[in-house]
Amino acid sequence: MEKLNSVYELDAHEYNEKLAEALKRVPEFKAPEWASFVKSGPSKSRPINDDDFWHKRAASVLRQIYRNKVVGVNRLRTKYGSRKNRGMKPERFVRASGKIIRNILQQSDKAGFTEISQTMGGVKSKKPGRQLTEKGKSFLESIK
Repeated sequence: MEKLNSVYELDAHEYNEKLAEALKRVPEFKAPEWASFVKSGPSKSRPINDDDFWHKRAASVLRQIYRNKVVGVNRLRTKYGSRKNRGMKPERFVRASGKIIRNILQQSDKAGFTEISQTMGGVKSKKPGRQLTEKGKSFLESIK
């Protein structure tokens, strides 16, 4: 019988909480000073109220990259988007903020957990997204 990977052994919420605690000890993952004043997307009405939001979102982004192999900012914006209340008009889906996701990906690049994947064949000068490095995979799998 094959041993389950430690990323999938735990419940996703429980794993993300433990990964966020581990990311607090990584010096590259620091919430910028503007992060406490911005909303997480245009569909939200208030700024983020959680003190650990930055590390929780970073943990979730890293887990998404682990699951999907290669992920770009646009796909993550769609993943974290939600419905916007437009008053009398029907609600509509709106993608999340790209700045938060982009900064988290840049921080994980600086920490050595992710890298920009190589260009795909047949697609001219497009960056398909980020992928985990060996250091990033071992870090995610070491969380128990």
